[in-house]
Amino acid sequence: MGVRMANEQQIGNQEPLPEVGLQAVVSSIPADLAVMPPVEIELVHLFDKLRAVKAFVFDVDGVFTNNTIQVTETGELLRTMNVRDGQVVKWAIEAGYYIGVITGGRSEGVKIRLTALGITEYYSGIKDKLPAFQSFLDRTGMLSSDVCYMGDDMPDIPVMRRVIVAACPSDSVPEVIEISDYISPLPGGAGCVRDIIEKVMKIQGKWPEY
Repeated sequence: MGVRMANEQQIGNQEPLPEVGLQAVVSSIPADLAVMPPVEIELVHLFDKLRAVKAFVFDVDGVFTNNTIQVTETGELLRTMNVRDGQVVKWAIEAGYYIGVITGGRSEGVKIRLTALGITEYYSGIKDKLPAFQSFLDRTGMLSSDVCYMGDDMPDIPVMRRVIVAACPSDSVPEVIEISDYISPLPGGAGCVRDIIEKVMKIQGKWPEY
């Protein structure tokens, strides 16, 4: 589609995105309905949301990486990423999902790694993530109700409140965990990206077979 890579791009101010999302599958429970534990009702709602996902957007530090940075004697900052996260990103792109990254960091190594996986929507050095997210929607033709966003810290919250599935690693800050639809049992940099993508692809029947 001729999608250009948005790298090191500071997006201009735009109007805040409207609140969107699917209505809960179970909006009310009839009085004569057999007793159903609340967790089962919530899971039905989550599965319905996962079936609607057409695109993924991720933070980097604390999601693709493990929240630690090694500093060399020359001042170079080194991060660790999970190879299996990279593999599932490739599978998702091959299956037709759009994948974007919005990060406050400016690591050239991270950019090289993620764009090599096929991610073309890469926004780095971003302080306010909402305008970058709007750019992702405009350039891919997606709606916010098509997107699963995974973040781990406070700057991710404005976008997480607008997508169909808000996901986070297990070691996210409490404020992010509180608003998440799905909390991965895995921490950042340890397969949480693969975890959420795999669940969506399996529910939608798009998981590869070998």
